Parts: sequence; structure tokens; C-alpha cells
Amino acid sequence: MFNKKTIRDVDVRGKKVLVRVDFNVPIQDGKVGDDTRIRASLPTLNYLLQNGAALILCSHLGRPKQGPDPKYSLRPVAEHLARLLGQEVFFAEDCIGPKAEAAAARLQPGQVLLLENTRFHPGEEKNDPEMARQLAALADLYVNDAFGSAHRAHASTEGVAHFLPAVAGFLMEKEIQYLGAAIANPERPFVAVLGGAKISDKIGVIRNLLTKADSILIGGGMANTFFKAQGLEVGDSLVEADAVETARQLLEQKNGKLHLPSDVVIANAFSPDAEHKIIPLGHVPAGWRILDIGPQTVQAYSELIRSARTVVWNGPMGVFEFPAFAKGTFGIAQALAESQAVTIVGGGESVAAVQQSGLADRITHISTGGGASLEMLEGLTLPGVAALLDK
Repeated sequence: MFNKKTIRDVDVRGKKVLVRVDFNVPIQDGKVGDDTRIRASLPTLNYLLQNGAALILCSHLGRPKQGPDPKYSLRPVAEHLARLLGQEVFFAEDCIGPKAEAAAARLQPGQVLLLENTRFHPGEEKNDPEMARQLAALADLYVNDAFGSAHRAHASTEGVAHFLPAVAGFLMEKEIQYLGAAIANPERPFVAVLGGAKISDKIGVIRNLLTKADSILIGGGMANTFFKAQGLEVGDSLVEADAVETARQLLEQKNGKLHLPSDVVIANAFSPDAEHKIIPLGHVPAGWRILDIGPQTVQAYSELIRSARTVVWNGPMGVFEFPAFAKGTFGIAQALAESQAVTIVGGGESVAAVQQSGLADRITHISTGGGASLEMLEGLTLPGVAALLDK
């Protein structure tokens, strides 16, 4: 299924290897908050170190607006990674230019260097060939292990692959294998669960899955736009007015595959302690809003999930950050955990929900990339993957 070369296919001994990692992690008070993405890179980094490579790591962090910004520095990540690897991680105060070049030149096999945030340079997001060339000049080989950024054609994810032999790391390989197989050749029944606030982000995904999945279960704020398209009253619920017509078209071509909630939890305010009640779908009173799917819907969706052989889930079913409106999302997480299917969870919020529910270790594969996993579900080619060497 995965037709790109990986680090297993190249000799790395004595080589300087530029590894694009996804260290876009939350930093609080100068410390790493959630280190899931850093840990996910360890199999690749350890393999390269054990096989005699010198590692030069690069990543973006956040969205710095005007060049270098101390709050987006990767320095705290270097300190955290050093603890995880059990060895010193050197840090370069730039990712290209004299400081990066000097630090890379000093590096010996078995050592690790982390470069400063690639987005401190405007050339990163413009995929500037000169920036890509300067990054490539630091190393002998390029490894892309940043699935979470593979859907972007940036200097450090796509551009650099034009200047160095480029292969995939283990995380990239694993992500593409799971998501690729789910789309190209799923064991059936194949059930997709789609939630989150906006339908506009997922129109392409729904269109593609209507041709691939056996059932698509809709929840979250995006369900409201479908309700509106059916002419139902949704009160003060979040609706994307300019997507209502698209929702209507999707409902017309759904051939029985698209499932919408039959009951919902409504509240009289968007707040954790709002008055709330469960109602059958139909008429949400003015001043009230839908904040979760109801228990009947959870039950119906759970039965479809439990009888599936492949399940892909992207996006929460409600405002799970508020305990009163988390039952739908956690109910779906429970159904995935109990299913015998291959279960794949992608997208930041659904991943956070699965981790909060305490069921993460019962999911087959939890994706590290939100936008990238969505684009794969949409059937798009990821530029960061396309640029790698074919097997």
C-alpha cells in the first residue's frame, strides 16, 4: 500500500540526516504541555541513532506572524526531547544561516540537533526554493516524519525533497498505511463518523466517503446545517448559512448512507451550567441551541459502529469540553473501543476526546494529523508524501 521508500531502504551510517518532525506542541510557561507528537517521533529517531546517523531535526511551532517570536521558540522542546531520548539535544537558534550551519557542521554520529522554528522565516510557508536549498545543505539525507504537516507544500516539508534523497520515517509510513488502507481497501462494513463545528471543512470528505463508506454518521455542529437544509427549526444553534444548499445536495445524493441524529441535547445558553434537556429532532425553541447528540442517536450510531469492520472518526459529536454535553462524544469513543473493527481516530479534537475518555489504548490507530488526515479521507495527494522517493 505504501509505495514510498522509508528509512529502512537507505544506509544512514555516518550520515547527517535532516528529519522533518511534527513538534507543533502546546507550550505552557516554557514547558511542553502535551508531548504526544514528540513521543510519536521516537521510533524513527531511535532507529536512526542506533544505525549511526547524526540527526538534524526541524519543525514549525504555532503561527508566528512577524518573524522570530520567543513564545514560539522550540527551545523548550529540545529540553523535553533530551529527557525522552536520555541524551543531550543541541539547539540552534536558527534553522538556516550561519548559526544552523555551524551547529550542523559540529554534529557527530549519534548526536541530535534541533533547529529553531522553520516558520520564523517567511520562505517556509512560501515553499521558497532558496530556503529549502539552505536546509538541504545541512545534511546528506532527508526524512519526512511529520504527517501532521504533510498536506502543506512548505520549504521544510516538500521543497527540501528536491535537493536531497528523501524518504519517509516510521510515523509517516504508519499514518499513510492506516488511513490509506481505510480509504482504498477497507474491510466492510466501513463506517465513517464525522463531527465538529463546520460542514464546509468536510464537504470534500463527505463527497469522497459517499463513494467509499457504507455508512456516514453525522454529529457535532455540522449536523445543524443538515437540519436547516431539511427545513427544521434549530433555534440559536450554530448553522453555516452559506453551506445549507450544499448540505441539501449531499442529502439528495446520500443513497441511504448519510445518517443524522434522531434526538439532540439542547441548552438555553452556550455555557457548562446552562439549563439543558433532551428532545427528539424537529423543533428547537427560539433561544435554545443544540450542543450534543441525544442518547437514542448514541445507541443507533453505536450499533452501526459495533457491527463495522473499519471505522474512521473525525470530529466530536458535541461540546465535549462541557461535561453536560460530552455524553455523545464519549459514547462514540466507547463504541469504538468495544468494536472488533480496525478503528482510526484523526483530527485534534476527536483525539483529545478519546484521550479524555481514557479509551485511547483501545483504538487501533490515533492519527497525529488533523488537516492531513482529513485531506487523505478526501482522497487528495499530500505534497509532503508525493515528494518522497518511490520504492
